[in-house]
Amino acid sequence: MTRSAFAILPILMLAAPAATLTTDRAAAASFKSCVAGIRSSVVKSGVKKKTAKAALADAAYDEKVVRFSRAQPEYKTPIWDYMAFLVDDERIATGRKMMKKHGRTLKAVERAYGVDRYYIAALWGVESNFGEAQGSFFIPHALSNLICAGRRTKFWRSELVEVLKLVDRGDLRMKDLYGSWAGAFGQTQFIPSTYRRLAVDFDRDGRRDLVHSVPDALGSTANYLKRSGWRKGQAWGYEVRLPRGYKGPSGRKNKASVASWSKRGIKKVGGGKLTGSGSAGLIYPAGKNGPAFLVFKNFDALYSYNLAESYALAISHLADRMKGGKGFKQAWPTDDPGLSRAQRLDLQHRLNKKGFDVGEPDGKVGPATRAGIRQAEASMGMKQTGRPGMKVYKALGGRK
Repeated sequence: MTRSAFAILPILMLAAPAATLTTDRAAAASFKSCVAGIRSSVVKSGVKKKTAKAALADAAYDEKVVRFSRAQPEYKTPIWDYMAFLVDDERIATGRKMMKKHGRTLKAVERAYGVDRYYIAALWGVESNFGEAQGSFFIPHALSNLICAGRRTKFWRSELVEVLKLVDRGDLRMKDLYGSWAGAFGQTQFIPSTYRRLAVDFDRDGRRDLVHSVPDALGSTANYLKRSGWRKGQAWGYEVRLPRGYKGPSGRKNKASVASWSKRGIKKVGGGKLTGSGSAGLIYPAGKNGPAFLVFKNFDALYSYNLAESYALAISHLADRMKGGKGFKQAWPTDDPGLSRAQRLDLQHRLNKKGFDVGEPDGKVGPATRAGIRQAEASMGMKQTGRPGMKVYKALGGRK
């Protein structure tokens, strides 16, 4: 698995409570001795001494990493918000440009692994905005903090050994090891153990470099999807319409033949018979009043990359849109749609202009932005949600 820890995950972590500060100081004081133990153990696991020393020499306690690993979700992003910022006009346009720029590589990867190049490119776009946003945490230090935090110690220690062995093998340099707080890195965000198992040297330069080499990153992603069960030439699924009052089975894992779904009254949106070979599951991520989809084996392969149906749907839809497809025909069941990345950035500028300080606008919605939204909502007599939706955006003068 890859388990990227960027904004593609539909949650926001809690801010650190003041009550934990004393505990954090104590943790920071013991961190140095913990790192010394880590250095010794990774060397015993086969990492070169000079690599371990260089990786951990300046390691320091990182409250942010520990907080992210322990916090429970404060806010779950509605599916319409999630899709709005992941599949927006900007990402679709950028994706098409990148597919043209790297067309020869994508076609070669598709021939080699049998995975549709549009889905490889869509995953690349969602994971790192086509290589532009790979993460800022130094992986050895982040993993050391996770180990010393005392949860899933064996797993994190194993990942640290794996990433340092990538340096020993010459695949990567120490300065390349930047990614998410949870250890995922590279243009398509592999965790170190996945990197070891499934990364490929697609450009044949003798190194498996998913940080700088677009061919290696795209080839490795295709290899991952192929190993996860991708079926050449088959669709991920498509949007369907439920019969009124539908009470039949649903769920990605609850698969049945296309013929059986047809007998239950499921139809393609816009009419027409259901198509596709093999079994399919029926999902409706926003409930029966929102868009519904029949999903096949390739949807499961995409799901395995980040273990979230919303993620797999975003990848699938982005790929379809880059091919020239349209948006979903059934609207999301909300009167307050989500915002694109450009609209989120504009919202932050408008909040700052009105005196609701959210810091430097970057289009990313974190605790400061949500606090600013709540303040703006309160000042306008709106329900305080902290959510970057169309209602508060328009109330501040934004345009759809």
